Amino acid sequence: MRIVSLVPSLTELIADLGLAENLIGRTRFCIHPSDVMSTLPIVGGTKNPQIEGIRQLEPDLVIANKEENRKEDVDEIRTFCEVEVTDVNTIEEALMMIHDLGRLTGTSAKASEICDQIQQLLPKTPYSEIRTAYLIWMNPLMSVGNDTYIHHIMERWGLINIYGDKTRYPELSDEDLIQSKPELLLLSSEPYPFREKHLAMFKEMLPETRTELVNGEWFSWYGSRMAKTFGKLTEWREGL
Repeated sequence: MRIVSLVPSLTELIADLGLAENLIGRTRFCIHPSDVMSTLPIVGGTKNPQIEGIRQLEPDLVIANKEENRKEDVDEIRTFCEVEVTDVNTIEEALMMIHDLGRLTGTSAKASEICDQIQQLLPKTPYSEIRTAYLIWMNPLMSVGNDTYIHHIMERWGLINIYGDKTRYPELSDEDLIQSKPELLLLSSEPYPFREKHLAMFKEMLPETRTELVNGEWFSWYGSRMAKTFGKLTEWREGL
């Protein structure tokens, strides 16, 4: 089976299912595992895939995601190839997706093994709650609503999303953030690359709020990366 993946976290999952040699194309945002990605052809980005380039690779399967990829691109690719469109908004949906891709690619046993590893890393007891704002973008400021995978991860680790009454990715003003008075402000490394200079800026804006830079992969990458980051997320959470 010849596979093109248009979803970074699922490109890694396909490799971890033992199908690295079946991968024939990826987006430029697919970076894990690095040894596989270094030699794999790039077919554009998640929002602007090179459809003709994908066609020329003659894949048997293209893996996409409802949120990360555009419907019009998926529809065009479907004219010449099977496309599996995933939709993940919770940990449970992520686990089901791993099982589904395992069945689709004939790797059910390995998929079950990965899911078992992930489930072992989930918190066993509730954490004390911390009112938290999680920022994913700078100009404009953007956070996450209650129908996102990030929100569900926050909730599972006791980080109460102060914008959990909103949907998708709400835009905020500086005043919105100040008036919300979060106990904890998280600046994600992706999709916007928050850095130390932003940390200093927000600490000045919210002097009574604990503000931290965090690895966005802990909160937003599903698939086999969950087994590689949940332990780190727990270690970080227990240090708060």
